[in-house]
Order: sequence, then C-alpha cells, then structure tokens
Amino acid sequence: MDKKQHIAIFTTASLPWMTGTAVNPLFRAAYLSKDGERKVTLVIPWLSLKEQVLVYPSNITFRSPSEQEKYVRQWLEERSGFASCFSIRFYPGRFSTDKRSILAVGDISEIIPDEEADIAVLEEPEHLTWFHHGKRWKVKFRLVVGIIHTNYMEYVKREKSGMQASLLKYANTWVVNIYCHMVIRLSAATQDYPKSIICNVHGVNPKFLEIGKKKIAQQQNGKQTFTKGAYYIGKMVWSKGYKELLKLLRDHQKELAGLEVDLYGSGEDSDQVQEAAKKLELAVSVQPGRDHSDPLFHDYKVFLNPSTTDVVCTTTAEALAMGKIVVCANHPSNEFFKQFPNCWTYDSSNGFVEATRRALAEEPEQLTDAHRHELSWESATERFLKVADLDQVPTRKLSTSPSKNFMSTSFNMKRNMEDASAYMHHVISGFEASRRMFGAIPGSLQPNEEQCKELGLAVRAGKHGSRK
Repeated sequence: MDKKQHIAIFTTASLPWMTGTAVNPLFRAAYLSKDGERKVTLVIPWLSLKEQVLVYPSNITFRSPSEQEKYVRQWLEERSGFASCFSIRFYPGRFSTDKRSILAVGDISEIIPDEEADIAVLEEPEHLTWFHHGKRWKVKFRLVVGIIHTNYMEYVKREKSGMQASLLKYANTWVVNIYCHMVIRLSAATQDYPKSIICNVHGVNPKFLEIGKKKIAQQQNGKQTFTKGAYYIGKMVWSKGYKELLKLLRDHQKELAGLEVDLYGSGEDSDQVQEAAKKLELAVSVQPGRDHSDPLFHDYKVFLNPSTTDVVCTTTAEALAMGKIVVCANHPSNEFFKQFPNCWTYDSSNGFVEATRRALAEEPEQLTDAHRHELSWESATERFLKVADLDQVPTRKLSTSPSKNFMSTSFNMKRNMEDASAYMHHVISGFEASRRMFGAIPGSLQPNEEQCKELGLAVRAGKHGSRK
C-alpha cells in the first residue's frame, strides 16, 4: 500500500502571468516533491484563448493545457536547476476584469480523485472558495491548509471603501473557517484569522542566490561590484508602492538632490506613473517591466520599496538575495526581512531620506551561508512542513470512501454551527442570482462546453453552465 503523503496544491494563477500566486506555488510543488517522499500535484487554472490574451504578457498563448504545462515546466527547470517530478492538473477558470483575477469555475476539488484526496493546500483560500459550490473541502481532504497571500483589505480600502472592506473581511473569515483546517499567514500584514499561524513559507528563486554569490566573488577579487544607484521594480499600478515612492521623492527633492531612480514595471497605471515622474525635478526614469533576474538589474546597489500593500514582497527577497541594500517601510510585511543586515527600514519620510542617502554612500554587507539558506526554497519548505505538521508521519487515516453527498456529514454538538454555516454557503453559491450579487462571474457555476472540451471534462446538462 502506498503510504506516501498526497499533497494537492491549488492556486489562483499560472505562468506566464508573473504574479506571486503563479510563481510561489510552483516552486513549493517542486521543492515538496524534490526528495521523492511525497506525491505532489499542482492544480492551476486553464483559461480559454480569448481570456489568455487579456492576462498573459507578450502575446503568449496556448492551444492546449499540455502546451502550457510544457512552458511551465521549462520555465521552472531553467530556474531551479533540476527536473521536477510533481504532476500538473488544470481546473477551468475565468478572468474577472473588474477584480483583475482568475476565478475558479465549477467544483475544482473534483480535479483530485477521491483516492488521492489526502492533503490540500489552498494558495489564497478565500479567493478559491468565495464562490465554491460542491464538495466541502474539509470532508473530501484529511487536511486542508490555507496560505494567505494577499492583503485584500488594503486593496479594497484604497480602491473602494471601508464599508466594502469590512464586508470582505467577514466573507473571508466565513469561507476560510468553513473550508480550512488550518491557516498560514505569510506575515501579520494580512487579515487576521482564528487559530492562524504567521510564518513566511516562501523562498527565493535560486537564480537570485547565484547572482548574489557572483557579486561576493567580485568583491573578493577587488572589483567594483555595484555601478548603478537606486531602482524599483513591480507591477505598475499605484497600489504597488508607486504612489508612496513618488510622493516621498516629490516631498524631499531638495534633500535628495542628485538622486537618480529607475522604475521598472508594466500595468494599468503606467501612463499616469510616467506623467507623475516627469513633474519631478529629480532624474526618475520609467521603463517597461522585465524579469528581475535580467543582467540589467545586477549592478544596482539600492532597491527602494515603500509599498505597504504586499504581504511578503517577492522582489524585496530577490534584491536581498542578489546582495543589494533594500530600503523599505517599517511594516509587518517586512518583518521577515529585518533579520538580514542589508534590510534598512524607516518609520517616517525623513527616515526614508536618511536611509536612502546612507545606502547610496555605503556598501552592502556580504550574505552569510545562513542568510542565504533562510532565503532559499529549501528553508521555506522546511518551515512549511514544520508549521503544517507535515514533517511527521501522518496519524489520521484518510477515509477510503469520501462521501459524495454534501449533507452526509453527521451533525454533532461540536460541528453544528460550522456545518450549518457551510450549508448556507453551499445554498447561496448554488444560485446564479445570488452568485452575481456577491461578485461571481456570470455562468461560472459550471464550466461551459468549450472549457469542458479543452480540459477533457464531461459536459453537464443544466442551466447553471449557461451564460445567461
């Protein structure tokens, strides 16, 4: 009998969309499966061609899931340096233009057969379960671990209103409690959840650590290591730190006279960012986004990141891995980075000016082996296994015949409230009118005929799959 743990990782995005929920779960799957002690499946969204063009950069599109899987695996192997042995499966997804997110269509828990339904990792569990209608995750899987990636509260407060943020906070707490046994928050910058654990279970693409090692070798050979000054890279939307950075530069132009800053990114607010940068007396250039590992970035010494909307900023970790000084806000999202000597935090705008000027005048400290390990995916995987109690031999047995009936879970005194709450969500999520009221994409209760054909799924009869 196969005693290996089966871990299914469900996430809300996929390459070539270079977003955190596409990249980090991919590396998690690779490193969890690397030692061969577990069976790992990565479950990612499949978009039809007309929606791929709305999401994927550089006109990259795929005619079939197998073609996209080939792209994903090649990208990963080039960066990890080893061939991964995990499986990839696709679930039907739709792109929500107003939320700028991919939402699941149908009951995506069905992607994993019942006999393999051991452990589920939900990357962005609130996002994956807002409109879930189907088997209850806690019933199907022995253990469901939710990993909170996104500070949705901050985005909604900035873009909409405090009232909507409060409603979203309640909805998030509701669905995460219904569907997850445990919750890991990457930092205290996220919404709080009952019985959640704060732990950064993300690592850095090993390519960045290799760049950092080369920089140390240059220093040891007496070469000038960093020939460029300050930069920032990130999706070019105001909420990703550009608003804060340009305000800091505008308010302190005299104190920062002579400073040159290069901004790299692509996004909905690119034109506005460019216009705002032109109004400054400082030399601020705005360039299209590109891969952070590009040689163009190797010689920059200072990474400026005033963003407070991130949970754990991937580009901050990458900059530290490359041996740069990072100037960032003293904020819960940066707590993990404070252990590294090249992470300089500030509490005020004057503190930003002081830290920036000092960073440009001094040289970064060399990372130790211990620091590099702490940033690595090996260390992140160790932290994840420990915090989720998966580093021990499982003691709870998986039911050999998980129930296919949503209401078959016996009601008892301890679970009455949760079961009733789950039933209410199941009912609400089963009607097109109520789904639309809460923001679901029309016709997303079941995959349509086109999605079923592309993914090899059985076409279900009924009105729910229609696009009325």
